[in-house]
This record gives sequence, structure tokens and C-alpha cells, in this order.
Amino acid sequence: MKDSGTVSMRGKGEQETAVVFRTRGLTKVYAMGAVQVHALRGIDLELYAGELVVLLGPSGSGKSTLLNILGGLDTATGGTVFYRDTELTRATEKQLTDYRRFHVGFVFQFYNLIPSLTARENVAAVTEIAQAPMTPEEALGMVNLGERLDHFPSQLSGGEQQRVAIARAISKNPAVLLCDEPTGALDSETGVVVLEALDQVNRRLGTTTVIITHNADIAGMADRVIHLSNGLIAEITRNIVKKSPQELHW
Repeated sequence: MKDSGTVSMRGKGEQETAVVFRTRGLTKVYAMGAVQVHALRGIDLELYAGELVVLLGPSGSGKSTLLNILGGLDTATGGTVFYRDTELTRATEKQLTDYRRFHVGFVFQFYNLIPSLTARENVAAVTEIAQAPMTPEEALGMVNLGERLDHFPSQLSGGEQQRVAIARAISKNPAVLLCDEPTGALDSETGVVVLEALDQVNRRLGTTTVIITHNADIAGMADRVIHLSNGLIAEITRNIVKKSPQELHW
């Protein structure tokens, strides 16, 4: 395994960067009738403040399971997960709810916007329950949708809807942004625009950003690339020179 970042991360400056997530021996087993499916088989991993990480691997490699456990949407079968100094594997349901609400932003492949609400109102649905949110206008401006505030999802393209979803996720100023195949339903040109938005959020807000993809080309924009296979980390690599989203093609 190649990983120059398991002890410390220096890619965004000379000082060591704080560990945001630490997993040890992380396993997840799903019972499918009489069959047990081992989605994760023992994951040891650190993720760092402010880095942009791509989880790369084929379908069934464990990417989404790992992301869901990090985001408090699923629980581990074994091992430990720490978010900073908090052990998520020992958290109560109330604690996990607060963790998801105040610390994590989620972006999924399908946008999950409320059709009867405008872009501004879709974002406001989150800012109204956040502790220290930005305004919907600020969040939508960050993903270059300042001119589309009062448009409904049906009046927006797929890429614009995904950028509204990103604005909604970042509007609560989360420490962590978890993205599951955010370009999976988009063509290459539109996907690049969405990746530009994620890259800008990572750089401007310093949000630890994790992007799941099976598309190896997207890995070029990451600080680190974590390759998963059959529920295990096969390899961790670092991009010495990162590509901008505009340089990506698939």
C-alpha cells in the first residue's frame, strides 16, 4: 500500500493537518437472508482537515458503505470510527442525528430537491435548522447560481439541480462534505461544472471533501485517492500535482 499521508498530511501547507476521521479495523456485514455480505473487511484510514479525497473502486467495493458510516447514516459491525475526538461507533441515535445535522453535508447522485420549492427555498430548508449557516443566497452564489435563486427544479438543468444540492449541503457550513457519485447522472461537460463547484467549496471553505466515484479520471483532482476493492483498501496514492476540473475528460 502506498500512502504518504497516514501519519500526517502536509499537502495544503507545511504544518501538519488535523485528523478529522480515523477508522481502525472497520467492518460491515449485511445479512441477506441466510447469506452474509461482507461490505467492509477491516478498514484502517485517516482523513484530514481540508483535503479533497476520492474513493475509487468498482461497484460493490465498499465505497458507499464506508461513506455512509463516516456520515453517520449507517453503523459499523466491528471496529471503531472517530470524528475528531468523538467515537461515532459508540454514539447514540440522538448524537448521530446532531452529528449529521451540524457537522456533515451530503451530496448524492440524485439531487433530492423538493419540486415545489425554488432553489432558494430548497437551500433555506437546511439553513433554518443549522447552527451557524450562510444565507441561501451566499451558498447558491458559491456554486454560481446567483441568477437562478427563484427557479424551481423543473426549470433547471441536471447540472444546475446538482449544484443546488451542493449549495444546500454547504449552506450549514459543515466541516465535512460527503459526495456519493455526484456526477453519476450527468454527462461529462455538465459533470465538470459540478466538480468545479465542489473544488471551489473545498478551497474556499476548507471543508474536508470526500467524493465517491468509479470514474478513474476524476481522481486527478484529488489530494489523495483511496482505491477500494472487495471491502479493503487496495492502495492509497497522492497527487503531487492536482488537475483542475477543467482538465478532466471522460
